[in-house]
Amino acid sequence: MLYEPIGHDPAHWPDSYWRASCPALPPCPPLARSSTVDVAIIGAGYAGLNAALELVESHGADVAVLEAAQPGWGASGRNGGFCCLGGTKLDATAITRRIGAAGAAEWDAFEHAGIARVRDNLARYRIDAQTTETGEIQLAANARAWARMQRAGGEVLDATQLREHGLNTAVYPGGAMTRAGFGLHPYAYVTGLARAALAAGVALHGDSRVTGLTPAQAGWTVQTAQGQVHARQVLIATNGYSDERLPGWLHRRILPALSHVMVTEPIAPADLQAQGWTRHLMAYDSRTLLHYFRLLPDNRMLFGARGGMSFRPAPVARFAREARQAFDMIFPAWQAVPAAYHWNGLVCLTTSRAPYIGPVPGAPGLFLALGWHGNGVAAASHGGRCAARALMGVADAAPRLTRRPPARFPLPRKLALRAGMALAGLIDGPLRPR
Repeated sequence: MLYEPIGHDPAHWPDSYWRASCPALPPCPPLARSSTVDVAIIGAGYAGLNAALELVESHGADVAVLEAAQPGWGASGRNGGFCCLGGTKLDATAITRRIGAAGAAEWDAFEHAGIARVRDNLARYRIDAQTTETGEIQLAANARAWARMQRAGGEVLDATQLREHGLNTAVYPGGAMTRAGFGLHPYAYVTGLARAALAAGVALHGDSRVTGLTPAQAGWTVQTAQGQVHARQVLIATNGYSDERLPGWLHRRILPALSHVMVTEPIAPADLQAQGWTRHLMAYDSRTLLHYFRLLPDNRMLFGARGGMSFRPAPVARFAREARQAFDMIFPAWQAVPAAYHWNGLVCLTTSRAPYIGPVPGAPGLFLALGWHGNGVAAASHGGRCAARALMGVADAAPRLTRRPPARFPLPRKLALRAGMALAGLIDGPLRPR
């Protein structure tokens, strides 16, 4: 385990705005007996619940989902609520170099299908996820990044145009607009999926941390503290909260990394006008250690930052102060606006810099769907559906980019993460007012 136990403790819920502003799902009871199903899914997040719904609704499978905490405890209930393109740390050129133009086009279609999948889920299961306006803007962190954006073409806005569009900051010289995606309430979305899974007949068990995973006749036995499930197939969809002993093949093939989120008190309309940021649009900057932010429906500002190395209180508080300093520099008119909530969570990186949706080598009937690289709302939702179809024997159910099993990280991961963050900080440089 790379991080302190408190970061993985199911009894320790984050102090998040999401859970405070949404009716909680009634606790799902723990597994307390022995049962037999077609498919057991470990992890009740976006990927696991979408896979369960796909298996039940489209294939008539008998499915059990086991969650160490309760649905919504992990990344699916504590992220920034960006339903957007993404899922990989590879750009289009690198994807084309790796798998060719057809593979790159397939991945692009997967990204857009992920957004459509979330929209369909919200409509189909009548989930009120407080969606916000369509689109996303990437803001250039410095003049060099702005020059690259301008050379790349597309819909770019300079600083004057950003102000005219209600997207003014004191830092960014320009940005590039993408007309895809939307913001949502992530906890409302994941608990809505859980309710839909229960209504569809999925056996959903909370407080059921998996303690053993062993091959058995015609499948696998999944053991918890109070019960066990015998399944012909098993899907592990635990992302940055995975237990890398289950299976041992996963050890050192993922890199959980910390992300910090702050949500302010509601900002008065006059203060929104004073800053010149009035849009409820998803936004992020071009830094490697990026900042991401969006105005919520009740005019609170959500502000996220990548970084941090520990769940211990002192380092968490220190990183929260650094994030607030960046917020105050970007939005100086809001320096007096109090922060109402702070919390942390884990994103999941891989050596391939892409998700993995596929079988565990040498373990027939055991599958993985994880590695969403901090953009899992759409990618994990659709990826879970792809994983379900792969389990049912559909050829090429997952896009080619996701079929490459990740290699092990060659260095001690905490050391690699620390070195990578230090290098990224040097490359990014400090934020500076325009």
